[in-house]
Amino acid sequence: MTKQSSSPSSPYPATFNVDRPSKMGRAHVFLRILILVLASWIIGTWGWMGLLYLGLPAVAAILIAQKSGTRYLTENGDRITGWVAFVVGVLAYLALLTDELPGASRQPVRLKVVRSGSPTVGGALLRIVKAIPSALMLALLSLVSSIVWLIAAISILLREQYPAPLWNFQYDVISWQAHLLAYLASLVEPYPPFTLDTPATTPRVA
Repeated sequence: MTKQSSSPSSPYPATFNVDRPSKMGRAHVFLRILILVLASWIIGTWGWMGLLYLGLPAVAAILIAQKSGTRYLTENGDRITGWVAFVVGVLAYLALLTDELPGASRQPVRLKVVRSGSPTVGGALLRIVKAIPSALMLALLSLVSSIVWLIAAISILLREQYPAPLWNFQYDVISWQAHLLAYLASLVEPYPPFTLDTPATTPRVA
Protein backbone atom coordinates (compact mmCIF):
# COMPACT_ATOMS: atom_id res chain seq x y z
CA MET A 1 0.00 0.00 0.00
CA THR A 2 1.15 3.51 -0.74
CA LYS A 3 1.23 6.03 2.03
CA GLN A 4 1.34 9.67 1.02
CA SER A 5 1.92 12.79 3.07
CA SER A 6 -0.46 15.59 2.15
CA SER A 7 -2.96 18.02 3.57
CA PRO A 8 -6.37 18.64 2.06
CA SER A 9 -6.35 22.35 3.01
CA SER A 10 -2.79 23.49 2.34
CA PRO A 11 -0.59 20.67 1.03
CA TYR A 12 3.13 21.09 1.50
CA PRO A 13 4.79 21.47 -1.92
CA ALA A 14 7.14 18.53 -1.27
CA THR A 15 5.26 15.22 -1.24
CA PHE A 16 6.89 11.98 -0.12
CA ASN A 17 5.28 8.58 -0.54
CA VAL A 18 6.43 4.97 -0.40
CA ASP A 19 5.00 1.52 -1.03
CA ARG A 20 5.09 -0.65 2.07
CA PRO A 21 6.25 -4.20 1.23
CA SER A 22 4.19 -7.11 2.53
CA LYS A 23 7.41 -8.84 3.62
CA MET A 24 10.91 -7.58 4.34
CA GLY A 25 14.11 -9.54 3.85
CA ARG A 26 16.27 -10.58 6.76
CA ALA A 27 19.46 -10.14 4.73
CA HIS A 28 18.66 -6.46 4.17
CA VAL A 29 18.79 -5.84 7.92
CA PHE A 30 22.45 -6.88 7.93
CA LEU A 31 23.13 -4.88 4.75
CA ARG A 32 21.73 -1.76 6.44
CA ILE A 33 23.93 -2.33 9.47
CA LEU A 34 26.96 -2.65 7.20
CA ILE A 35 26.07 0.57 5.33
CA LEU A 36 25.57 2.46 8.59
CA VAL A 37 28.85 1.18 10.05
CA LEU A 38 30.79 2.11 6.90
CA ALA A 39 29.16 5.56 6.76
CA SER A 40 29.95 6.19 10.43
CA TRP A 41 33.53 5.02 9.93
CA ILE A 42 34.14 7.20 6.87
CA ILE A 43 32.39 10.46 7.79
CA GLY A 44 31.17 10.01 11.36
CA THR A 45 27.80 9.14 12.85
CA TRP A 46 26.14 12.48 11.99
CA GLY A 47 28.69 13.73 9.44
CA TRP A 48 26.64 12.80 6.40
CA MET A 49 23.64 14.72 7.70
CA GLY A 50 25.88 17.71 8.35
CA LEU A 51 27.10 17.55 4.76
CA LEU A 52 23.51 17.62 3.52
CA TYR A 53 22.49 20.37 5.92
CA LEU A 54 25.31 22.67 4.80
CA GLY A 55 25.86 21.36 1.30
CA LEU A 56 22.37 21.80 -0.15
CA PRO A 57 22.10 25.53 0.71
CA ALA A 58 25.67 26.08 -0.52
CA VAL A 59 24.99 24.40 -3.86
CA ALA A 60 21.73 26.31 -4.23
CA ALA A 61 23.45 29.63 -3.45
CA ILE A 62 26.20 28.96 -6.01
CA LEU A 63 23.74 28.07 -8.77
CA ILE A 64 21.51 31.04 -7.94
CA ALA A 65 24.56 33.35 -8.07
CA GLN A 66 25.43 32.04 -11.54
CA LYS A 67 22.01 32.84 -12.98
CA SER A 68 18.96 33.87 -10.93
CA GLY A 69 16.41 32.38 -8.59
CA THR A 70 13.88 31.84 -11.37
CA ARG A 71 16.41 30.19 -13.67
CA TYR A 72 17.68 28.08 -10.80
CA LEU A 73 14.22 26.62 -10.27
CA THR A 74 13.47 26.13 -13.96
CA GLU A 75 16.88 25.00 -15.22
CA ASN A 76 18.32 23.19 -12.20
CA GLY A 77 15.16 22.29 -10.31
CA ASP A 78 14.75 18.83 -11.83
CA ARG A 79 18.37 17.92 -11.20
CA ILE A 80 18.39 19.12 -7.59
CA THR A 81 15.05 17.42 -6.97
CA GLY A 82 16.56 14.20 -8.33
CA TRP A 83 19.49 14.47 -5.92
CA VAL A 84 17.17 15.08 -2.99
CA ALA A 85 14.92 12.21 -4.08
CA PHE A 86 17.93 9.88 -4.21
CA VAL A 87 18.95 10.86 -0.67
CA VAL A 88 15.39 10.40 0.57
CA GLY A 89 15.31 6.98 -1.08
CA VAL A 90 18.46 5.96 0.78
CA LEU A 91 17.04 7.31 4.06
CA ALA A 92 13.80 5.37 3.50
CA TYR A 93 15.81 2.19 2.92
CA LEU A 94 17.92 2.70 6.03
CA ALA A 95 14.79 3.48 8.08
CA LEU A 96 13.29 0.08 7.18
CA LEU A 97 10.50 1.49 5.05
CA THR A 98 11.45 -0.54 1.98
CA ASP A 99 13.94 -3.18 0.89
CA GLU A 100 14.70 -1.41 -2.40
CA LEU A 101 17.50 1.11 -2.80
CA PRO A 102 17.09 4.03 -5.23
CA GLY A 103 18.28 3.40 -8.76
CA ALA A 104 16.35 0.19 -9.40
CA SER A 105 13.90 -0.14 -12.28
CA ARG A 106 10.97 0.09 -9.88
CA GLN A 107 10.84 3.06 -7.54
CA PRO A 108 8.88 2.28 -4.35
CA VAL A 109 9.98 5.63 -2.88
CA ARG A 110 8.86 8.79 -4.65
CA LEU A 111 9.38 12.46 -3.97
CA LYS A 112 7.37 15.07 -5.84
CA VAL A 113 8.32 18.72 -5.44
CA VAL A 114 6.21 21.60 -6.68
CA ARG A 115 8.85 24.30 -6.88
CA SER A 116 7.89 27.68 -5.48
CA GLY A 117 9.30 31.02 -4.37
CA SER A 118 11.98 33.32 -5.75
CA PRO A 119 15.22 32.15 -4.11
CA THR A 120 18.17 34.49 -3.65
CA VAL A 121 21.79 33.84 -2.69
CA GLY A 122 21.32 35.40 0.75
CA GLY A 123 18.02 33.63 1.27
CA ALA A 124 19.51 30.25 0.36
CA LEU A 125 22.34 30.67 2.87
CA LEU A 126 20.02 32.07 5.54
CA ARG A 127 18.06 28.82 5.45
CA ILE A 128 20.97 27.16 7.25
CA VAL A 129 20.03 29.26 10.28
CA LYS A 130 16.27 29.23 9.76
CA ALA A 131 16.21 25.44 9.52
CA ILE A 132 17.89 24.93 12.93
CA PRO A 133 14.61 24.52 14.91
CA SER A 134 13.32 21.93 12.44
CA ALA A 135 16.67 20.13 12.38
CA LEU A 136 16.84 20.02 16.19
CA MET A 137 13.34 18.57 16.42
CA LEU A 138 14.25 16.05 13.74
CA ALA A 139 17.35 15.07 15.72
CA LEU A 140 15.16 14.36 18.76
CA LEU A 141 12.76 12.33 16.63
CA SER A 142 15.72 10.41 15.21
CA LEU A 143 16.62 9.25 18.71
CA VAL A 144 13.15 7.74 19.07
CA SER A 145 13.40 6.45 15.50
CA SER A 146 16.58 4.54 16.37
CA ILE A 147 14.71 2.68 19.14
CA VAL A 148 11.85 1.95 16.75
CA TRP A 149 14.42 0.77 14.19
CA LEU A 150 15.89 -1.73 16.66
CA ILE A 151 12.47 -3.16 17.52
CA ALA A 152 11.52 -3.32 13.84
CA ALA A 153 14.81 -5.00 12.89
CA ILE A 154 14.32 -7.72 15.51
CA SER A 155 10.76 -8.25 14.30
CA ILE A 156 11.94 -8.56 10.69
CA LEU A 157 14.57 -11.12 11.68
CA LEU A 158 11.90 -13.15 13.46
CA ARG A 159 8.82 -12.62 11.25
CA GLU A 160 10.00 -10.78 8.10
CA GLN A 161 7.70 -7.87 8.96
CA TYR A 162 6.95 -5.45 11.77
CA PRO A 163 3.89 -3.66 13.17
CA ALA A 164 2.23 -0.98 11.04
CA PRO A 165 2.31 1.72 13.77
CA LEU A 166 6.11 1.48 13.86
CA TRP A 167 6.29 1.66 10.06
CA ASN A 168 4.01 4.69 10.10
CA PHE A 169 6.24 6.46 12.63
CA GLN A 170 9.34 5.80 10.54
CA TYR A 171 7.47 7.05 7.50
CA ASP A 172 6.56 10.31 9.23
CA VAL A 173 10.19 10.89 10.30
CA ILE A 174 11.48 10.38 6.74
CA SER A 175 8.69 12.59 5.41
CA TRP A 176 9.87 15.34 7.78
CA GLN A 177 13.42 14.85 6.49
CA ALA A 178 12.22 15.09 2.89
CA HIS A 179 10.44 18.37 3.61
CA LEU A 180 13.51 19.79 5.35
CA LEU A 181 15.87 18.80 2.53
CA ALA A 182 13.60 20.35 -0.10
CA TYR A 183 13.52 23.54 1.97
CA LEU A 184 17.31 23.60 2.44
CA ALA A 185 17.73 23.20 -1.32
CA SER A 186 15.55 26.32 -1.87
CA LEU A 187 13.16 24.25 -3.97
CA VAL A 188 10.15 25.29 -1.91
CA GLU A 189 9.26 28.49 -0.10
CA PRO A 190 7.13 27.34 2.90
CA TYR A 191 8.90 26.29 6.09
CA PRO A 192 8.65 22.54 6.85
CA PRO A 193 5.63 21.84 9.07
CA PHE A 194 6.29 20.87 12.69
CA THR A 195 4.04 17.83 12.71
CA LEU A 196 4.06 14.07 12.39
CA ASP A 197 0.28 13.92 12.13
CA THR A 198 -1.10 12.39 8.96
CA PRO A 199 -4.49 13.70 7.75
CA ALA A 200 -7.43 11.34 8.11
CA THR A 201 -7.84 11.30 4.32
CA THR A 202 -4.39 9.81 3.87
CA PRO A 203 -4.39 6.02 3.49
CA ARG A 204 -2.48 4.41 6.36
CA VAL A 205 -1.15 0.91 6.63
CA ALA A 206 -3.70 -1.33 8.33
